[in-house]
Amino acid sequence: MDETQDPDYPAEAIKAVEEAAAAAAAARAARKAANQPKVNRQTVSYLSRRFEEVGLNPNKRHGQNFLVDLNLIQMISNTAKLTPNDVVLEIGTGMGSLTGLMALEAGTVITVEIDEYLYQMASEELEELDNVIMLKQDALKNKNRMHENVINAVKEQLAIGPDRVFKLAANLPYNVATPIISNFLRSEVVPASMSVTIQKELADRLVAKPGSKDYGSLSVWVQGLCDVSIVRVMSPKVFWPRPKVDSAIIHIEHRPERRASFPDLDFFYAFVRAMFFHRRKFMRSVAVAAFKGQLDKPQVDEILQAEGLGPTARTEELSGVELQKLCEAFRQQVAKVTGIDRPVMANQGG
Repeated sequence: MDETQDPDYPAEAIKAVEEAAAAAAAARAARKAANQPKVNRQTVSYLSRRFEEVGLNPNKRHGQNFLVDLNLIQMISNTAKLTPNDVVLEIGTGMGSLTGLMALEAGTVITVEIDEYLYQMASEELEELDNVIMLKQDALKNKNRMHENVINAVKEQLAIGPDRVFKLAANLPYNVATPIISNFLRSEVVPASMSVTIQKELADRLVAKPGSKDYGSLSVWVQGLCDVSIVRVMSPKVFWPRPKVDSAIIHIEHRPERRASFPDLDFFYAFVRAMFFHRRKFMRSVAVAAFKGQLDKPQVDEILQAEGLGPTARTEELSGVELQKLCEAFRQQVAKVTGIDRPVMANQGG
C-alpha cells in the first residue's frame, strides 16, 4: 500500500510528496521543451507577419523561396534518414523550420545563412536547441569551392566520434544549388547523402540518361559517384514567394566504391566538363580542342578509334562508364607524353 494513502499519514507529508511529484513533472516537461524547436508553423501567414514585423521582404538575390508545406518540410528530414550519429549540414537556414525538425533526430545540425536579418530571426527560433550550430556567411568560397569555415565546422563535429556520419539536407537556394552539389563531391568531406530541394530542371539534369536533352557533364559527374533519385516534384504553390518554376526533392547517395575506381578524380571532373562544353559538336573536334598543346590530332584519333568511336561520335551518346574509360585512356596518353604522373588538362571547358 502506498503510505501516502494511509489516513494516519501526516497531511504535511502528503502535500510535500505531491509538490515534489509536481515539481519533477514540471522539470521533465521543461527538459522536453528544451529539446523541441519552437513550432513556428512556417506558413504564408506566419512568414508574412514575421517579415512585416521587421520591415523586410524576401531577398531575390539570395534565392529566398520558403517552403510552406509542412508535410514537405518533414519529407526532406525523413528522406535524410537522420540518426543521433549524424552531423547534418543545412545551407539556407531560412526561418529555421527544417533546422528544428532535423535537430530532433540528428546529433548536430550545422546551418548556414548568408542573410544577416534571416540569421537573426532564425536565431530567435532556434535558441533553445543546444545541438544547432549557426553560421552567418556564404557557404561557397567561390563557384568551384566550398568555404573553409563550413568545411572546418563539419570536420570538427565529425571528429567528436568515429561513428559520426556527414549528411547534407536543405531547401537549397536555387542560385547556389549546382555548385554546392558538384563541389561537395570534390571536397575534403563528402556527404554520405544529400537530401535537398532544387529546381526541377536541375533535378532532371542530375538523373538524365545518355542521349536525352538534359544529359550533360553534371549528370555524368554526379552519377559517376552516386545513386540519384527524385523523391517528389513540387509545384510553385508550396513556396512563398512562389518561384516561376517547379521544384523537386532529390536524394543523392554517395558510393565510395565508385569513387575508388577513378585513378584521378580531378582529371575526370575536368574531362567531362571539357567534353560537354560544345555538346553539339563531334567528339573528335572537342577532344582536339581540349587537349591542344598536349596531344596532336593523330594521337586523339588513335585513342577514339581504340574505344570504337568513329568520326561522327558525340559525347552526349556515351554512358558514364564509357566516358570514364575514355577519360582514363586520354589521361594515360597525356601522362606518357608530358612525363607527369598526375597531368592537368590544357583546356578544361567553361
